[in-house]
Amino acid sequence: MTVSHRDSSVIAAPDGEGGTLVSRARELADLSYRSFLAAHDPPRIHWAAPDGLEIVGGGAAARLRAAGPDRFDALREGAGRLFSAPDADLPSPARPRAFGGFAFHAGHEPAPPWEGFPAAEFVVPRVQLTRTDETTWLTVSRYDPDADSEAVEAELDRVRSALTAHPAMQPSAAPPGIASTTRTTPREEWTRQVRAATDRIAAGDLRKVVLAQALEVELETAIAIPDVLERLRRTYPECYRFLIEPTESASFFGAPPERLVSLSGRQVETEALAGSAARGESPEEDHELMTSLLESEKIQHEQGVVVDTIREQLEPLGEVRVAEQTVRKLATIQHLRTPIRAELTDDEHVLSIVEALHPTPAVGGLPPEEAWETIRGTETFERGWYAAPVGWFDADGNGEFAVAIRSGVASDDLVTLFAGNGIVADSDPDEEWEEVQLKYRAILDALAAE
Repeated sequence: MTVSHRDSSVIAAPDGEGGTLVSRARELADLSYRSFLAAHDPPRIHWAAPDGLEIVGGGAAARLRAAGPDRFDALREGAGRLFSAPDADLPSPARPRAFGGFAFHAGHEPAPPWEGFPAAEFVVPRVQLTRTDETTWLTVSRYDPDADSEAVEAELDRVRSALTAHPAMQPSAAPPGIASTTRTTPREEWTRQVRAATDRIAAGDLRKVVLAQALEVELETAIAIPDVLERLRRTYPECYRFLIEPTESASFFGAPPERLVSLSGRQVETEALAGSAARGESPEEDHELMTSLLESEKIQHEQGVVVDTIREQLEPLGEVRVAEQTVRKLATIQHLRTPIRAELTDDEHVLSIVEALHPTPAVGGLPPEEAWETIRGTETFERGWYAAPVGWFDADGNGEFAVAIRSGVASDDLVTLFAGNGIVADSDPDEEWEEVQLKYRAILDALAAE
């Protein structure tokens, strides 16, 4: 069964046709999300949060697209028109949401390997499947001048019948296997880049800059993204997992450990995640590596910079509370983590909080403009959507976004992975190189033949 809605999708706002968003929902028995994704043509989305919320979507009821320095304003305006007149009071988990993200740089232009990824785009899925701890909801939406509730109800029944006729989990395909890898940044070039950055820091132009690398991975067989996401779920259940697939040209996916922001009403949750160490081969070695994180002056300085900057970015919006520092342990790596919460003074759209925080010093640097200039002038590849916000928002402006690290963009048998590290005054190029290689592990392990 293949379901295609591409011909009926529309560009909503800010530069397309108008209409009315009509949505209907039904409660379902649990279904295979991998089977759902495999049965739908692009655009496809997958969003899984550590707290248990999991959503998949296929087709496009509406798209929101924007570019340039005003892209956040354009998207908020478009979202206001798109969600201006909800036609039904659906249960909260079943309400339609817009899924997507941003390029790291506002001036991004789609180019290989980022075909189909503009500077900012969000899709309201034509068909949305939402799993919570309690139940699973199927939502069907249409956004066009001719949309009506009876037609959407009829489509909901058709989709429900098709899905429940094929509820079983499909066998997971074997990992595609890695044929070869190619680095876009040779080690000698990386050493030169890091030393140039530390020279700028010593001169007082910078306090910190995050430099990244790209790794092109040629696969032995074509990639099956739903199966890769399932392997990431088993290995990294405490991380976000996402798929943004706007067209058939490329798929952006990953398992980022870092929440950028969640907004519910006036309650904001975010975090500072900076500083990394490997996991140990034994409990004793693991504890020793964790202790090295906590006691490292360099890493504590880096973490403090990120915490202070996030606090300064949020304080104009409300009361900010910084919790105690912890260590987040993942399968192959561990990080310093500081939870940060805020209570907003006024109602805000989650995109406003995203705009205030992106990029955090954990993926950009300080001062922001000088760091962006250094990144643009140093890196030998196009970041695209890497290290940028990916997530969702709803009609109330609530939503959740992750920082798109531990990620890759895939097309058939080629995947380009990205990883970076914060460079500060006393950074050593060799140590930074080894830490970057560690960060590739999450996706590489999910691709490698067993």
